[in-house]
Amino acid sequence: MSPSRTAAEIATQPAVWREALRTLPAHTAALPRRGERVAVIGCGTSWFMAQAYADLREAGGHGETDAFAASRFPFGRRYDRVLALTRSGTTSEVLAVLRTLSGTVPTGAVTADPATPVMDLADAVAVLDFADEESVVQTRFATTALALLRAHLEAEDALPEGVAPVSRAADDAELALARPLEAEVLGAGQVTFLGTGWTHGLALEAGLKMREAAGAWTEAYPAMEYRHGPISITGPGRVAWSFGPLPDGLAEEVRAVGGTLVAPGLDPLAELVLAQRLAVAVAEARGLDPDRPRNLTRSVVLADGA
Repeated sequence: MSPSRTAAEIATQPAVWREALRTLPAHTAALPRRGERVAVIGCGTSWFMAQAYADLREAGGHGETDAFAASRFPFGRRYDRVLALTRSGTTSEVLAVLRTLSGTVPTGAVTADPATPVMDLADAVAVLDFADEESVVQTRFATTALALLRAHLEAEDALPEGVAPVSRAADDAELALARPLEAEVLGAGQVTFLGTGWTHGLALEAGLKMREAAGAWTEAYPAMEYRHGPISITGPGRVAWSFGPLPDGLAEEVRAVGGTLVAPGLDPLAELVLAQRLAVAVAEARGLDPDRPRNLTRSVVLADGA
């Protein structure tokens, strides 16, 4: 395992997912109620986790759910609750939405730091301080927030068919940490991540991790959209990595054009751990420091506070 801080935090994920599961009852006040029409907001990684959760919640029959980048929140729409995902609790766009909605709709937040402005702006906050991280590139907080939300659906008998309990995902994450990364994937010049349903959000996040940590050329799409253009970049030395079930015929099409296919073998959240490890490994192979990604800071705080 790499000696970087980012790699060390990646390695803690099975344990912190289990802690999220154990502490779920203490956090439910901030989470959506069954039947509510909910919007989930975030920025960057948190937006992708919001998308994954929105798909999970709606597919499980817990309630209609939309996900938005905080900067694109539609203030004219009616929601029963708005949930914000923010590791730092200081992201300007998230705070602006909560400030504008104050007193008009119930709001909740999931954060890592209890000493930040989100504590005063959201009506209820789930603080996952045990999953906080020093790294600029988000890994364990994002997956732990999604593990908490997934565990809440599980507790309310609202997991979609085929989605495993969080405890099983944590077991698979142990395997993801121990599994060697394949040489064809480590040496790929380009990776396209694919997802189906809730795993599309994970595919988007995997692509972001590779770009943030390693400056790599990655893209992400819903799996069924892959044939509608993106397959044109696949070929020798390039990888298509699917986080969800493969559509019929897709594996054969990837191989026919000379690409390498990574098919899902673990829980999708554990597959994301593999992609995080790949991002660190590729960064280091390129002489980059994954703890100091180019052009990034741990939180985006705009000068005017908007």
